[in-house]
Amino acid sequence: MNIKEHYSKLYNESIYNISSDKYQIDNLIDSKFDQRFGITLLIRPSNEVKDKIQKFINELKKVEPNQYYYPNSDIHITIMSIISCYEGFSIENIEPLKYIELVKKCLPLNQNIEINFKGLTASNSCIMLQGFMNNNQLNEIRDNLRVEFKNSKLEQSLDKRYSIQTAHSTIVRFKSPFNQKHDFLKIIDKYADYEFGTFEIKNIELVYNDWYQRKEFVQKIYEFEI
Repeated sequence: MNIKEHYSKLYNESIYNISSDKYQIDNLIDSKFDQRFGITLLIRPSNEVKDKIQKFINELKKVEPNQYYYPNSDIHITIMSIISCYEGFSIENIEPLKYIELVKKCLPLNQNIEINFKGLTASNSCIMLQGFMNNNQLNEIRDNLRVEFKNSKLEQSLDKRYSIQTAHSTIVRFKSPFNQKHDFLKIIDKYADYEFGTFEIKNIELVYNDWYQRKEFVQKIYEFEI
């Protein structure tokens, strides 16, 4: 996959749909009855990078305050949704230690893995950061996880939604109709190729989480050093 082309195609199609009022609103973000939970292996960007992201988010908030914006505590890159969120799942359903041991087998030792956030991409329901990897280690981890989980009896739903190959990060979700869509899209265009920064991955987290990775619902199961 050519990641740059993939991001660009997704951006162009989605911005066209948003501008044409063909965007999708997430009606569950503010629901008190959303009970979708799962298990995720993820990365968190550096504070320096997150501060640049918030500068961008603050501009968007001024024109569209009623959308859903990720705070620094919730910004992440998904390596793999081990168990995609579904209603009724609980951490009590699994044996966390077995998941920890399996993931440990899949991680490289003493590898330099960097992510560069440069520019934006989008879908019909959200705005995302374009993440670029300095090598293929992240996808090798994903391939290792696919093999190990396939050979195990542990509950999992790897690639159930889609086969993840990128290092994108969702930072805005649409939760209400746009009031100043033109101004919102002007800011998106302004940051379309913006350099948000590069960070080296030092730690990877295995977490129990809700659909939106909100801090108040996330439970860290284990933190791996690489």
